Amino acid sequence: QVELVESGGGLVQPGGSLRLSCAASRSIVGIYSMGWYRQAPGKQRELVAGITRGGTTNYSDSVKGRFTISGAKNTVYLQMNSLKPEDTADYYCNVGGALGFWGQGTQVTVSS
Repeated sequence: QVELVESGGGLVQPGGSLRLSCAASRSIVGIYSMGWYRQAPGKQRELVAGITRGGTTNYSDSVKGRFTISGAKNTVYLQMNSLKPEDTADYYCNVGGALGFWGQGTQVTVSS
């Protein structure tokens, strides 16, 4: 069992930056695949960024070049730059894929 707690969400203006953190109850980097998903109102949850056990990263086309996923020991991060209103959503940390573990989510609102 892995417990995940996200933090770092909030309200930011377009063009701004946020850094999301996901703290796990035990070491995860190099052990599990990790990812950040988001779900906007009325939409399905989508993968935003992922990182394999070997450290290979992948990003959705909508965030490529703006978001960066990284991990250290028991924490996975999502650095979000050049934020747009369409990035507004609840963001969820995932460890171990669809059948793995999920955090409770953190809200990100991009608005002027």
